[in-house]
Amino acid sequence: MSALLSLVLISTSTVTSQTPSESIEIPRIRNDSSLGIEIVSSGEIKFPTSMAFLGYGDILVLEKNEGTVKRIINGTVINDPLLDVNVATKNERGLLGIAVSTNSIHNSNYRENMKIKSTQSTYVFLYFTESKEKDGDDATNGTVPLGNRLYRYELSGNNLVNPKLLLDVDSKSYESQTGAHNGGKVITGPDNNIYLVVGDMKKSDYKTQNSNNGKTPDGSSGILRVGQDGKEAEPIFGNGNISKYYAYGIRNSFGIAFDPITGNLWDTENGPDFGDEINLVRPGFNSGWSKVQGWWEPKNETAGNVFHDFDELVDFNSKGEYSSPEFVSYTIGLTDLTFFNSDKLGQKYENDMFVGDFHNGTVYHFDLGKNRTDLSFTKPLDDKIANGYNELENLIFAQGFGGITDLEVGPDGYLYVLATNFGGGDCIPKFPNDPCISYSGTNMGTVFRVVPVN
Repeated sequence: MSALLSLVLISTSTVTSQTPSESIEIPRIRNDSSLGIEIVSSGEIKFPTSMAFLGYGDILVLEKNEGTVKRIINGTVINDPLLDVNVATKNERGLLGIAVSTNSIHNSNYRENMKIKSTQSTYVFLYFTESKEKDGDDATNGTVPLGNRLYRYELSGNNLVNPKLLLDVDSKSYESQTGAHNGGKVITGPDNNIYLVVGDMKKSDYKTQNSNNGKTPDGSSGILRVGQDGKEAEPIFGNGNISKYYAYGIRNSFGIAFDPITGNLWDTENGPDFGDEINLVRPGFNSGWSKVQGWWEPKNETAGNVFHDFDELVDFNSKGEYSSPEFVSYTIGLTDLTFFNSDKLGQKYENDMFVGDFHNGTVYHFDLGKNRTDLSFTKPLDDKIANGYNELENLIFAQGFGGITDLEVGPDGYLYVLATNFGGGDCIPKFPNDPCISYSGTNMGTVFRVVPVN
């Protein structure tokens, strides 16, 4: 695909989907005629999960089921991938998360004509479910994956070389063979450590899932932190198997980001049929799963009573602390969140939070409270709960993206959206006419950019 395509303004036209009888709307901005959407690259990316910037117009994109790291330069996808790894692909497994060392780009967002010095090493961190022999052997013949693994690579020309294993999260237990809840978002923190969120992998009865007599932590159900060289950062909960945890009690997540003003970490979390969350994640944060999701005690896949028994939660000798969500929604498949630390779209969006979802293909805009430790709402969201899509109306910034998998602020200071062409729940749909997306199948994707119209 050639360089940036023409600007797509507010439109009601549709694009034909890969599945007969389905269609998706052209993405459009809601309630702000000063902004529009550009297509950066489309048609050559298979089931993209995450992206990261090497520089201006230079983007790395991951293909979930191919195990490939694609490079997009000025809108053109380079034919040969930077890397092709063997990935397990069943359900939510695959090539999932990427981060580029901030040391290599000098925290240089919004500097014009930024160039990486040739004397510096550029590290690229990848998180994926590693297969034993070839892509998808877990889906085709039931081969148990080697594990969910975080590697560090070095960028050399158009190749990623010198892999170094930083984390190995066990995915070989019987319970984890559904292939679900692997999480996947990887970011570099302001402390230059690497942060990785991992879901519960459908495991149960672990201490990090608030089971007081549960199994030893194994890297699941939490946000993990490790140095860029693989060494431990300062432990929060103590030594041993818990030493790399920054937070725990997480069911599944596809979004973590640091507030550029306060340095606080925030996350999104996916509930079952209820209770998607946005959380302020202090060091030692306990998100409550599997005893509490949203505000409620889980009852199978539905919400039970409002949860009150906080003494039942695991606190790792008072080093962990539960705090309630800053926002709760019925299940819309919240994915990534980012803070728009730029004024390129106008001051009214500067340093605000943007969040995407997979089910509806919507980008939501959130204002933060005065101290930036909560989110600011008016009715009907003053209770912090979105009970239906109508209650999300005032939060909608843009829509029509298919399934959003990543949001990033580019070095040019604009908002980038990575999305598969189709969103929805995973197969098989629980209700008639629900969209059904095979996570192990082919779902082409697009990189978009939000820019001023004038």
